[in-house]
Amino acid sequence: MSDKQTPENAVDYKATLNLPGTEFAMKANLAVREVKWLEEWYADNIYQQIRTSRIGKKKYILHDGPPYANGTIHLGHAVNKVLKDIIVKSRTLSGFDAPYVPGWDCHGLPIELKVEEKVGKVGEKVDAATFRKLCREYASQQIDLQRNDFKRLGVLGDWDNPYLTMNYKQEADIVRALGQIQKNGHIQPGLKPVNWCMDCGSALAEAEVEYEDKKSDAIDVGFSVVDLKDLSTRLKVEIDVPTDIVIWTTTPWTLPANQAVSVHAEIEYQLVQTQTDKGLHNLILAKDLVESAVERYKLENPVVLADFTGAVIENLQLQHPLLADRQVPVILGEHVIATSGTGAVHTAPGHGVDDYKVGLLYQLKVDNPVGGNGVYLPTSPLFPGVHIYKANPQIIEALGAAGRLWAHQPIRHSYPHCWRHKTPIIFRATPQWFISMDQQNLRQGALDAIENDIEFVPSWGKNRIESMIDGRPDWCISRQRTWGVPIPFFVHKDTNELHPRTPELIEEVAKLIEQEGIDAWFNREAKDFIGDDAEHYNAVRDTLDVWFDSGTTHYAVLDQREDLESPADLYLEGSDQHRGWFQSSLLTSIAIHNRAPYKALLTHGFTVDENGRKLSKSLGNYIPLDDIIKQLGADGLRLYVASSDYRYEIAASKEVFNRVSDSYRRIRNTLRFLLANLNGFKPSTDALPVDQLIALDQYILQRAHEVQQSILTAYDEMNFHVVCSSLTNFCINDLGGFYLDIIKDRQYTTKTDSQARRSAQTALYHIVQAFIRWMSPILSFTAQEAWPLIPEQSEKYVFMSEWYQIPVASTANLISEENWQTLITVKSAVNKQIEAARNAKLVGSNLSAKVELWAQPALKSILDQLGNELRFVLITSQVIVHDFEEAGESTELEGLRVKVSAAKGEKCARCWHVLPDVNTHAGHPSICGRCLINLPSGQGEERKYA
Repeated sequence: MSDKQTPENAVDYKATLNLPGTEFAMKANLAVREVKWLEEWYADNIYQQIRTSRIGKKKYILHDGPPYANGTIHLGHAVNKVLKDIIVKSRTLSGFDAPYVPGWDCHGLPIELKVEEKVGKVGEKVDAATFRKLCREYASQQIDLQRNDFKRLGVLGDWDNPYLTMNYKQEADIVRALGQIQKNGHIQPGLKPVNWCMDCGSALAEAEVEYEDKKSDAIDVGFSVVDLKDLSTRLKVEIDVPTDIVIWTTTPWTLPANQAVSVHAEIEYQLVQTQTDKGLHNLILAKDLVESAVERYKLENPVVLADFTGAVIENLQLQHPLLADRQVPVILGEHVIATSGTGAVHTAPGHGVDDYKVGLLYQLKVDNPVGGNGVYLPTSPLFPGVHIYKANPQIIEALGAAGRLWAHQPIRHSYPHCWRHKTPIIFRATPQWFISMDQQNLRQGALDAIENDIEFVPSWGKNRIESMIDGRPDWCISRQRTWGVPIPFFVHKDTNELHPRTPELIEEVAKLIEQEGIDAWFNREAKDFIGDDAEHYNAVRDTLDVWFDSGTTHYAVLDQREDLESPADLYLEGSDQHRGWFQSSLLTSIAIHNRAPYKALLTHGFTVDENGRKLSKSLGNYIPLDDIIKQLGADGLRLYVASSDYRYEIAASKEVFNRVSDSYRRIRNTLRFLLANLNGFKPSTDALPVDQLIALDQYILQRAHEVQQSILTAYDEMNFHVVCSSLTNFCINDLGGFYLDIIKDRQYTTKTDSQARRSAQTALYHIVQAFIRWMSPILSFTAQEAWPLIPEQSEKYVFMSEWYQIPVASTANLISEENWQTLITVKSAVNKQIEAARNAKLVGSNLSAKVELWAQPALKSILDQLGNELRFVLITSQVIVHDFEEAGESTELEGLRVKVSAAKGEKCARCWHVLPDVNTHAGHPSICGRCLINLPSGQGEERKYA
């Protein structure tokens, strides 16, 4: 230091740098801090504050599909609720009033089973009223547990006032919905085959059935033709030996209920004669299946006696193979195929849907000799008191003894199972209540709504639900359970007709249920409602299918709550709900209102492991939700959900979570930089008009505006993985990989209130306002943590804001985006040459380099637009641009050559640029002239090149 240097000049130049603030420090205990923030949010009644801020705005209604109130939530639940929360928050930012009312499905068998484990079955150790009370208490406990878990995920909603299917008012409205559907002519009683679980002791809905492999006895059984002369006449061939029509079945236990054999009118059949150990025998088989059948029966040299279509043998009489006193007809059915079996189908209307349908056409008896526990009834003509599965070998043995068994082979095949007990179900005809699909054109109404009124995300959901509606049977809505909403019908003992005052009676029952719950029905006698008529009527004691409970929430929730509207804008659930809640809601809404309950359906996939297997404790790949939150925090989990393409299965693994963690850190660190560099910035006094910003700052705002347009479009289209990629790419490419590195020099070395620094801070301010909003629907905790740190932030919660309007400079002041993209390419080419020079030990850091560029005229004019600012964009100390010539090194950019050498001059102690004027300023050794004017006593730096 010079002896003549004054104390004023004895400056610690590093102390005059504008180093970023540290208010937004990254901490490692995110999972712990999130819990504290949640406590503060709910103490502040955050949900109601959001609702108040949106009064008068257009509604957007996402209706919550109710999870079942039993068991802890898992990753699949989290995916579902987080997706809903992202949509609600993004719609709120778009200016909508988007309430979110969560709900729970509370009745049904799983809860009954849990209570039975504790107190036993109804009628054995506990009465029905006490049992229902215990079920209600159990469901309430489960709701509290699940609610806390959902809130922990950062899902905002009306958690203090959810809808519950067991609320007295909602139970009453479920009954009212049933009344409306009955009034509109869609309800019918019937003795029809339904899915029946022997363990549940109840009918099952279609959505409660899943398919698993099962070992069954496949048998070929001969039904002998009674009148061979009749058959001879029909086929125009002389028949004088025993003749069988052969059926193939995997349910031998249904044979006692057989009432016919079905063939297809247009399928070609053959009369085949073959030699058996008992002599000649004729068989009737589908022509295409003769070869495989004869091989299965171990017969040789079959001779074809006649060819004919199924229509020729309609009403031909056959002998039942087990019951000597029963003859059955040949009937025609569209359900018969000739791709497997024999082309002839054993028909028991009491044990199959197709059998029932074709039986109606021929007025066949609907016979069901099997009890609800799977045991043949005492009135059964065969095997009374024997369980059907124990009867199977006895039936097979009896068929063999009677000479009716042509083949027997155990097979494994896909078979319907109860989704709760995981046990095989049976089809069993019982007196039930149905919503008819066709008697009032319900099926067609639903198909019309699917075709014309509903948007599907993804689009394949349309074909899925359409095919299910098109082929589904009538909906059995009655259950033989204790814990459920009643079917409060009175049925005449002789005529089976409903009481003529049914609509009024349903409303009377509903009003009582509003006051007392479902016990208001079960604890009263018929005479309490219909007086003396009770001697002629039976009160129905069945309960409603729980899919009816949840399926009528459009009526019992959306139509009843002032903060909601119907139809909803969106229903969102997993892909299994095309056969569950999506379908039950659609059918009941068409039946009540003749319109769909939703404008759009969004379907997400299931969570699977890295090998595509469903997450399951039994497979050992189950990942507890608490473990994920401990590792990632709720925000990390939310980012995992959002960054997955939910249209497909969603993979969960350590590798996936590590990638999510990396993405989260990238976003959070970018946010830290933005906020730290706004330390001391006051937008009200320090922000510059956008047209006065340095060109680079104008450019980054233009890029942010473009990114925002893509993000808003992605939110609107519910492509959240696109939001995440746009957000991350903006952090990596536009900010971290380009803009932020360049402005560090201005931020750190220019005077606090200089135009150069204020220009960058103005851009950062606008970016951070938009950036936090972009991330808030997904990274809700992190966004809200950062929100109050925005300078002069007056709004308390980001969730009450709307998308930020990013200012963009007028075209006249902008270097075009096309030119900026060219400059970015130049920067990349220069960086490669600097790296080569560093490897060759020609230079040290970028700032120790001098860069010379030789550019073709068009490219040179773009470079010249930046003037002296080009060196700051290239982050080097000296840049010279020459007219193009064959000098320096060629680059991948046509028309550009580059030479890198050591910069001339000395390194500035303050900004680290190597410049010729360092140590040339009296009293200020070791710094450059630019730093001199950026000292606190200087006039500050201005850059005019926009």
